[in-house]
Amino acid sequence: MSSFPPVIFLVLVFVPSILSAPVTSLTKAYYQETCPDFSKIVRETVTTTQGPQGRTAAGILRLFFHDCFLEGCDASVLIAKNALNKSERDDELNHSLTEETFDIVTRIKAALEESCPGVVSCADILAQSTHDVVTMIGGPSYEVKLGRKDGFESKAYKVGENLPLPNHTVHDMMSLFQKKGFTLKEMVALSGAHTIGISHCKDFISRVIGPQPDPDIEARYAEVLKTLCKDYTVNETRGSFLDPVTPDKFDNMYYKNLEKGMGLLASDHILFKDNSTRPFVELYANDQTVFFEDFARAMEKLGMVGVKGDKDGEVRRRCDNLNKPNGSVAEPDKSFTGDNISFELNL
Repeated sequence: MSSFPPVIFLVLVFVPSILSAPVTSLTKAYYQETCPDFSKIVRETVTTTQGPQGRTAAGILRLFFHDCFLEGCDASVLIAKNALNKSERDDELNHSLTEETFDIVTRIKAALEESCPGVVSCADILAQSTHDVVTMIGGPSYEVKLGRKDGFESKAYKVGENLPLPNHTVHDMMSLFQKKGFTLKEMVALSGAHTIGISHCKDFISRVIGPQPDPDIEARYAEVLKTLCKDYTVNETRGSFLDPVTPDKFDNMYYKNLEKGMGLLASDHILFKDNSTRPFVELYANDQTVFFEDFARAMEKLGMVGVKGDKDGEVRRRCDNLNKPNGSVAEPDKSFTGDNISFELNL
């Protein structure tokens, strides 16, 4: 990892090619007159659909990130495929996005269409619901400006190399974040989203089983992961929480875990192992308040990536493109099996 450029280089030379010009048109009070119950409807819906272990929050947060990091925050990730087009959600990198999460957004849209038809964009629904689920499980509040328009297209082939992978190095990840206008520190702060959520065994199994297991993984943690994943080739739903200590709470435990050799993915562990990112990991592990402040600012910035105005987007009447009744909600997601793992902080 020593070939990674110095931090100052990354901070000073990035070109925010996807940052959008019309961000000044966004405002917190955008729907004050046209849809005064917007915030209430969004919050009530996500409250009634919040699942165990913060999995609903993790799913919506992941959905928001995957949307903004491709074509910008334009809800293009929500569009379903049809006979003529494979959409973003059909790419293999987006298969981790659950149908349950998509349908929560659909349900919010249905309620808003009944209250104020044709007014609220799907992109704004995704931005606001992400904020709400994060705060519901203990995360920081941050400003959500509104007025985004929904994108006109969604193409699977564009997903490509625009999303971080479980085996990425710091340099790999920073190359993606830099293109969106983020600094190294902001990348580490946003990585703290892994304080909630799960990952399937196929994404980390090579670190504990195989010809070259990772010696940096805490020994007892590695044994637990081996047990959890012993039949993963037969049962592909097997996996583990990204934060095995407090998986249902948004906190700074993710960074504490990294210091103890309990980062689940290689791309998590490398943040502590790499000299350029370790100081930020240590900072956030030692001070949750600082992490929350930096995460909040980074989320505000993420919500402005690639924002589309009136000329570049529209307000969709449906967020997906499926021939199913608005407001239908999928059964609880069953794509993950695995038990909570509890560790003492003095590991």
